[in-house]
Amino acid sequence: MNKLISLIEATRGKIDALRKHGLKETPTRTIVIDPLLEALGWDVRDPDEVQLEYPTLDGKSVDYGLKLNRKCVLLVEAKAFDDPLTDVKAITQIVNYANSGGIVWCILTNGLTWKVYRSIENCPAPDKLMYEVTIDPRHSEGMSVQQIAQQMWRFSREEIAKGALDTLGEQTFTDGKVRKALDTIMAAAPRSFLNVVREATGDQAITPQQVKESLSRIWRGPAVDAPIRADRSAGTDKSAARTEAAKRPWRTRRASKSESPYDEAHHICEKPKEAIELYRAVDRLCLSLGSDTITKRYLAKCIAYDRGKRAFCSVHIQKNGLRVWLQLKYSRVVNPPVFARDVSNVGHWGGGDFELAISSLPQLEQAAPLIRDSFDTCG
Repeated sequence: MNKLISLIEATRGKIDALRKHGLKETPTRTIVIDPLLEALGWDVRDPDEVQLEYPTLDGKSVDYGLKLNRKCVLLVEAKAFDDPLTDVKAITQIVNYANSGGIVWCILTNGLTWKVYRSIENCPAPDKLMYEVTIDPRHSEGMSVQQIAQQMWRFSREEIAKGALDTLGEQTFTDGKVRKALDTIMAAAPRSFLNVVREATGDQAITPQQVKESLSRIWRGPAVDAPIRADRSAGTDKSAARTEAAKRPWRTRRASKSESPYDEAHHICEKPKEAIELYRAVDRLCLSLGSDTITKRYLAKCIAYDRGKRAFCSVHIQKNGLRVWLQLKYSRVVNPPVFARDVSNVGHWGGGDFELAISSLPQLEQAAPLIRDSFDTCG
């Protein structure tokens, strides 16, 4: 990975100069994409390992077909250096090419940003976005080069051969589906489920209705200052979010002081699946710390978890993970994680001057004790 880290650092130093040239697809491939693939262990000069212009079933081609044992395991479609990678047609095309060819993974990239899709999911192509990573400093603020390299390393030849990306993708999308199912159950739990929970408590004095109300409190967490009008299981479907937004009464009248014009859909719309599931994990952690003392607020740039009058945790969902702010003093934290930094003299959106750039579940596990400490600090 050291070679990749060095190359990312060198490329970041040339981005402004490269932008001035308005690089089209071919020079972007030659100058940026090819070297990065090489640093990830893919030999672009060996057609048995990297097949250029990989043929598709409709007679067209994808820029790169990355192979293990001469079998294609990952498609990579390149775009021009300044392409925003937001065209739904282009996304759908590469995802469909992979899916129809029995290839689980595909990437859309302009050399700077790499969007990784799991083609086999049963949902619209844009919602198959597993995660994205960018080496552009303008869009990766708070992330170290090492963190960026770690995210890119997931689609290195070594990690693909280990099946690490397959495991991560399966866990992330499965967790989302199971959580959605649990949301449905908790919202309207069948009597049989209520009876199972009631029996497990060992207290026959508890009624099924009490169990139902308790499940709602435990699962949904405390009330928020703005109604949660978005489906908690919502994905990245922008049209669905807009449809829901059209129904919101505060869009047609002035919001009261106690009512926020933002909701969960505002924060998760068009975000990768991994980032959404990381947010869900932080959400469950924060709400579990004290259901009677926590208020959750949806603000323009972050979601705030308040204890009393202070936000002990503020979360901003990015396309490459989360930025989390806590009410801790960086200088007083013993051995802070490498993805933490002091932002007391840096502009930031959330409450607190201790910032975490979280891009994976292992990092969130490291961050959990710090979130609990921040909660205690605000008590």
